[in-house]
Amino acid sequence: MTVQPVELAPGILIGGIGGEALPVVAGPCVIESEDLVLDTAHTLAAMAERLGVGLIFKSSFDKANRSALGSFRGPGLEEGLRVLRLVKEETGLPVLTDVHEPEQCAPAAEVCDVLQIPAFLCRQTDLVVAAARTGRAVNIKKGQFMAPDDMRKIVDKARSAGNDKVTVTERGASFGYHNLVVDMRSFAMLQDEGIPVIYDVTHSLQLPGGGTESGGQRRFAEPLARAAIAAGADGVFLEIHPDPERALSDSAVQLPPERAEALLRSLLGLRKTLVAEARP
Repeated sequence: MTVQPVELAPGILIGGIGGEALPVVAGPCVIESEDLVLDTAHTLAAMAERLGVGLIFKSSFDKANRSALGSFRGPGLEEGLRVLRLVKEETGLPVLTDVHEPEQCAPAAEVCDVLQIPAFLCRQTDLVVAAARTGRAVNIKKGQFMAPDDMRKIVDKARSAGNDKVTVTERGASFGYHNLVVDMRSFAMLQDEGIPVIYDVTHSLQLPGGGTESGGQRRFAEPLARAAIAAGADGVFLEIHPDPERALSDSAVQLPPERAEALLRSLLGLRKTLVAEARP
């Protein structure tokens, strides 16, 4: 099945475009403070301009699935959306955030260009349908417990609301305890179902659970990201933080801006080569 292009945000297409474009979703894992988010957003806006990529800014107002009760979750819906609105106003970047309950979808859609369904919630029918009914693009994280072909039924839930702006993000599958493995066949399998696929660079590096917070192996970001682009991923998702070691969430896997830019530059070069080789 041919993957039809999806407009994730104004002017940012993903899937089925047959060119060198590589949409990027990037930003700090969670809204830690207004200053940190705005500073990072300005950094990413300048990065996107240098690289010539369509970039959607991502940050969460609530991390509802933290490993431990006392872990930092974020400022909550109202304050989080206020900060994300400032990102749009100051940088012009479109924004994406997670929603966890159907009631959050409508207010989030008033600010955000993309609503994201967290991996652990991807089978929650009411949530998926409520997000789709807003008319905003919906990015569904593939659950760590889901096979690629099972995601078609979830995408169908979203499309049943009359919304065809639906993408799936591959973030790895549970492999034993405290480990994730990315099956590179997943991209082609989802695309066979007509679904554009984003590769989540940083979350696939996690070592989930096993302590008060998830660990991870940041050193594998580059080889896995390049493998995913070579395997046909339509876009990339990565969390970027100015000081990852001090991040209040996902400190083991977020990337500093300079490393993220170098990685994206290499991915764009790889995509350009692959497209050139595919031309008759």
